[in-house]
Amino acid sequence: MKVTVTVNGGEVAAEVADRTLLVHFLRDVAGLTATNVGCDTSSCGACTVLLDGRSVKSCTVLAAQADGRQVTTVEGLSSGSEELHPVQQAFRAEHGLQCGFCTPGMVMASVSLLAENPSPTEDEVRSALEGNLCRCTGYHNIVRAVLAAASERRPS
Repeated sequence: MKVTVTVNGGEVAAEVADRTLLVHFLRDVAGLTATNVGCDTSSCGACTVLLDGRSVKSCTVLAAQADGRQVTTVEGLSSGSEELHPVQQAFRAEHGLQCGFCTPGMVMASVSLLAENPSPTEDEVRSALEGNLCRCTGYHNIVRAVLAAASERRPS
């Protein structure tokens, strides 16, 4: 089947098998490898992307379900500029990563959270990131990064 998806602002079209998952479409067809395959069971969140602005685990979405829709991956956050997205900047400043495997999914889930709730509490951040697993950091710095990004976005 032919699938056409707008990925990070550009159209990506390809013939794919009906069972092709969005995560594999992004990695294998679009060549965007920051979206990681961590578990294939929706348990880890390493594959989290924005689908029409809302976070989804791309291992649970068929490429066909994304046909005609917009996907944003971590590569698309900076809009082609050299400057990092505020959430990426906060993860860097607050040391919210170690090995980096979960980071793209954590960043995308955080971007989605802050779009829906620009001033979350620590408990709300922890709840929103519940479906994203990190095996390295213990989450404290990740939560601090999201809270820092939220405070940066607030008008003074």
